Amino acid sequence: MSGVDPAETFRQEAQELLDQLEHALLDLEHSPGDAELIDSAFRALHTIKGSGAMFGYERAAGFTHHVENAFDRVRKGDVAPTRELISLALIAKDHIRLLIETPENVASDDETEATILRDLDVVMRPGAAPAPGAAGLEPEPRSWRIQFRLPAGAMASGTNPLLLLDELRGLGNATIVAQTGAIPELEELDPAECYIGWDVVLSTTESRDMIEQVFMFIMDDMDLSIMPIASGAGTDRLGEILVDRGDVAREAVDAALMAQQQESRTDRVGLTVKPERLGALLVKSGAVTEEGVASALAEQQHVRTEARATRTVDSIRVPAERLDELMERVGELVIAQSRLKEIVARSTDPLVQSVAEEIERLALELRDTTMNVRMVPIGSLFSRFRRLIHDLSRDLGKEVALKTVGEETELDKTVIERLNDPLVHLIRNSIDHGLEQPDDRAAAGKSRQGQITLTAQHAGGEVLVMIDDDGRGLDRERIRARAEEQGLVVAGAKLSDSDLFGVLFEPGFSTAREVTSVSGRGVGMDVVKRTIQALRGTIDIASTPGAGTRITLRLPLTLAIIDGLLVRIGQGRYVIPLSAVEECVELGADDDKRSRGRSFLNIRGELVPFLRLREMFKVTTPPDRFQKVVIVSSGDMRVGMVVDQVIGDHQTVIKSLSKLHADVRTFSGATILGDGTVALILDVMHLVSFGQELEKQLKIAG
Repeated sequence: MSGVDPAETFRQEAQELLDQLEHALLDLEHSPGDAELIDSAFRALHTIKGSGAMFGYERAAGFTHHVENAFDRVRKGDVAPTRELISLALIAKDHIRLLIETPENVASDDETEATILRDLDVVMRPGAAPAPGAAGLEPEPRSWRIQFRLPAGAMASGTNPLLLLDELRGLGNATIVAQTGAIPELEELDPAECYIGWDVVLSTTESRDMIEQVFMFIMDDMDLSIMPIASGAGTDRLGEILVDRGDVAREAVDAALMAQQQESRTDRVGLTVKPERLGALLVKSGAVTEEGVASALAEQQHVRTEARATRTVDSIRVPAERLDELMERVGELVIAQSRLKEIVARSTDPLVQSVAEEIERLALELRDTTMNVRMVPIGSLFSRFRRLIHDLSRDLGKEVALKTVGEETELDKTVIERLNDPLVHLIRNSIDHGLEQPDDRAAAGKSRQGQITLTAQHAGGEVLVMIDDDGRGLDRERIRARAEEQGLVVAGAKLSDSDLFGVLFEPGFSTAREVTSVSGRGVGMDVVKRTIQALRGTIDIASTPGAGTRITLRLPLTLAIIDGLLVRIGQGRYVIPLSAVEECVELGADDDKRSRGRSFLNIRGELVPFLRLREMFKVTTPPDRFQKVVIVSSGDMRVGMVVDQVIGDHQTVIKSLSKLHADVRTFSGATILGDGTVALILDVMHLVSFGQELEKQLKIAG
C-alpha cells in the first residue's frame, strides 16, 4: 500500500486556507472593522508561509511572507484594510495559488509578482489611514445573552412563551434555562399568571434587531435584557460570566477565589484536598442564588461548545475518484440484489427468503449511506461566486451585492461540479445585461447597489436553484425583433413568455448592441442549456419589466441511483422516477373510449392531460383491459401517462445512453433489471412538457 504524499497533503490544505483567505477578504470589504476577519486572513497567510517552507515551496513562502507582513500591520491597527489593499490581496492570493499548484509555469522573473509587491509597498506606506478596528469599533457579536419575564396578565391575553422560545431557537443555536424561583405555593398559584423567567444564550448571525422582533408585541411591558457575550481569553470562566451577567460583584468572586486557594492544601498522607467549587462557595456566601449559578454554568457550556465547533471539524480527506468507484460498486450490488430478489420470489424456502430480505435491507442502507457521503451543501458552490461578483462589479463599474439563501441544501457532488460553469455564465449575464448602472438605478428610484440572489431549495425529488436580479428585466420586444431578424421565430406569431425566452438559449443569439469583455457574442447560453439538460434538468425564465429577472434551474438530487416505478407497456418494461409520481389511477375501457380525441382525464374535478405511451412507442400488441394512468409532475405542471401495468418499485441504477441515442429526448437513461434485461428510464420533464404542449394545441383546436 502506497503512503500519502506529504506535498499533496500540503496542497490540499493550502487550497482550503486560500479559500478561507478569500472569504475573509471579501467579508472584510463590507466589515473593515471586524478584527476576527483580519485575524482569519493573517492566520491563513501565516500557515501557508510556514507550511510552504516546510514542504519545499520556498518561493511561495517568500512571496506570502510579504503579504503576511502587510496584514500584520493591519492587525496592529497601523493601516486600514482599504478596498485597494483587499483587491491587491485577492490578486496576491491568486498568485500564491499558482506558486503552489503549478510553480513550474511561473517564470522566476515573472512580472506579476514584482508588480504585486510594488503596489503592496505603495498601499502600505506610512500615512495610510489606521484600521477602523484601531478606532475602537468592535466586531458584531455572534453570541447573545437574553433574559426575560413576561408582563403580568400576558398569558391571559394569549401570549405563549413556548412560541417565543421556538422563535429564538429558529435564529440559531440556543441554550435555554428556566428560572423557577418565583413560583409560589400551590394554594397561592394563579393559573393565568406566568411565574417563570428564562435565560437564553443564543449564537446567531442575525442582528440584535432580529432578536428584538421576537418580543415585538409585548416588549413595552415585559422585563427584557439582550446583551452581547464577550469573547476572548478567560471570558468562559464561571466567575467572569457571573460578573458580566451582573449576578455578583467582582469583589465577591475575588473573595471566593481566595477562599478556594486557602482550602486547597495537602493533608498528612500526601493527598490533595480539593476545595469546594466556585459556584458552591458563592451560593454559600449568599452572593448568588443556585438558579443564577445553574444558568451561568449552562452559558459556560454553550460558549465552550461553540468555541470547539469553530476550531475542530471531524473529517477525513478522500479522493473524489474513490467515491465514484464506491458508487459504481454499490450500483452493481443493487443490480445483483435485484436479481437475487427475483430468484428468491420463485423459492418457497423461508430461510432463503429471510436471508434475501436481510441482504436487501443492507444493500439499501449501504446505498443511502454512500449517496449521503456524495452529497455536498450547495453553499460550497455559492461561495465561489463572491469573488466573481467582486471582480465583475469592479470591471463594469457597477455596485453589486450577493445574497445567498439555502446554502445548506445538498446536491450530489457530480451535479455541483457540472453546475459551476452554467452558473458562472448566468451570473455574468445577470450583472452585465440585467443590472443597470448606479446612476440609472438611482434615476429609476432604486438603490444604487444592485442585488444578485442565489437560492437553493428542495422540491420533491428535485433541487431548485434560482438566480434573481433586481435589474431592468428582459426586453421582450427587443428579444422578439432579434429573433425574427435571425429567423428563429415567425414574424407576428403569438408567443408565450416561455417560447420567447427560449430563443435566448439558441446558438449565436444575443441582444447586446456591442461586445464586451463579459458577454455579447451570443455564445454560452446554448452551452448552459445543453449542460443542464445533460444533468436531466430544465431551465425556466420569468421577468418583470423594471423589477428584474429570475432564472430557475430544476435539477435531480443525484445522477447515480434513484427510486423508480417499474411499468409495462406492451411487452416492454420502463422506469418512471418515483420522485415525480403523484398517484396511479385506473383507465377503464369506458373512460378510454370517452377520452379518445381529447386525451384529458378528470382527476377529482381537475382536467389532467395524458399521453398514450402505447401510441408514442408504436406498440402493436393488444392493450390490457384495465390500463393504468401514472400521474407525474414537474414543477406546477401535471400530466398522466397511460401504461398497461404498474409492476412496482425498483431500485434504479442509472446508466447513460450511448452517443448514438443522444438525441432521443423521451428517455434519460437505462437500467438493468433483475433478470438481466434492460429497461429505459422515461424523461419525465420532457414528457410533461410534451403533454402540456399537446394540451395547448387541443385547446386551440377546440
